[in-house]
Amino acid sequence: MLCYYKYDKKKGMGKKMHKSEIRDIGLAQEGQKKIDWVRSNMPLLRGIEEEFRKEKPFAGIKVALSIHLEAKTAYLCHVLNTGGAEMYITGSNPLSTQDDVAAALVSAGMTVYAWHASTPAEYEAHIRKTVECGPGIVIDDGGDLVTMIHNAYPHLIEGIIGGCEETTTGILRLLAMDKDGALKFPMVLVNNAQCKHLFDNRYGTGQSVWDGINRTTNLSVSGKTVVVAGYGWCGKGVAMRAKGFGANVIVTEIDPVKAIEAYMDGFAVMEMVDAAPLGDIFVTVTGCDDVIGEKHFNLIKDGAVMCNAGHFDVEVNVAKLAEIADEIKEKRKNIVGYRLGDKWLNVLAEGRLVNLAAGDGHPAEIMDMSFAIQALSARYMVKNKGNIDKMIIDVPTEIDSEVALRKLHSLGITIDKLTEEQAKYLGSWVV
Repeated sequence: MLCYYKYDKKKGMGKKMHKSEIRDIGLAQEGQKKIDWVRSNMPLLRGIEEEFRKEKPFAGIKVALSIHLEAKTAYLCHVLNTGGAEMYITGSNPLSTQDDVAAALVSAGMTVYAWHASTPAEYEAHIRKTVECGPGIVIDDGGDLVTMIHNAYPHLIEGIIGGCEETTTGILRLLAMDKDGALKFPMVLVNNAQCKHLFDNRYGTGQSVWDGINRTTNLSVSGKTVVVAGYGWCGKGVAMRAKGFGANVIVTEIDPVKAIEAYMDGFAVMEMVDAAPLGDIFVTVTGCDDVIGEKHFNLIKDGAVMCNAGHFDVEVNVAKLAEIADEIKEKRKNIVGYRLGDKWLNVLAEGRLVNLAAGDGHPAEIMDMSFAIQALSARYMVKNKGNIDKMIIDVPTEIDSEVALRKLHSLGITIDKLTEEQAKYLGSWVV
């Protein structure tokens, strides 16, 4: 049941009262258990939390955050809040929001506008309410906050220091805005950091996508033909894990270099129109639209499963599938079947991110690195307020290296260092 919840610190639940829009505050205790669990497995963020507790780098700053609203994101919100940030939080996908986690954040004194399975209108309204706080820092996942600010709230731009973008799709939107001269405040491309895409995209997506598929379908992967559309870092992870499960893997690509890489990694490579009749399970990981469309639906075999691991729900063209289907029915939670003649095609999680809409997302240890990059990049923006003259910023190398070293330290691993003589040798052209 929908509820509007007002939080009052004085009553333990401050003088300020913020109106959150969540499903049920009574779920907070269960949500807090999830947050406590991931916190115990995120040593990098725990260390940063202690630093932020002393430094208060975000004191007096409102942070608007739109990331998949589950436990690991909630812990990032706690870390930023510990650093003095006044948090305004929403999800970045209607099906990835976990209502118990949202309730726990409100119970901790943060403002949340999100609930699971929001309608498009509700989702947009929550984005708007989050933006309307007048943020100094924006933390985005897919570009919805940034786009909303530029399109509907340009008067807020002057007060924005900058922000961070979490994922590939959001970066593509930012690059397009920057190319058109439309981007009006600086954004750090968090996804481009080595400690983000090399691990989060490959190992995080690789595991969590199959967690979502296996949990939802309860079917074997071994011996089946899996078609992976896209061989970027996410696609590499999905294909690698499918191979580990014993699947025969086909990769489809538009990039000739990535296609050769997939071939040399041992996968069959072909066009989607040729892969369509062969696949038992299809996973799109491209960031594009209509990757599996009407011409493919007519070729795909009876009982095939289709899902998406890209950001938006357009890679499998579910709207077109619904239009041409003779019958539509729910087969199981998070599985909708579409009958075309005498065959059924099955779509997981409405074509939305299968690892979050039908699972818990990336493992905590993986997101520990990604969110460490987020937290330190946000602090970087604040420290360099007024001194950044570009709208598109790569994560500083020193932050990337610092996160890698923190991760190694948490694992009890030490590595060699260059001696003074070695450093001199590498920096010289004279033999």
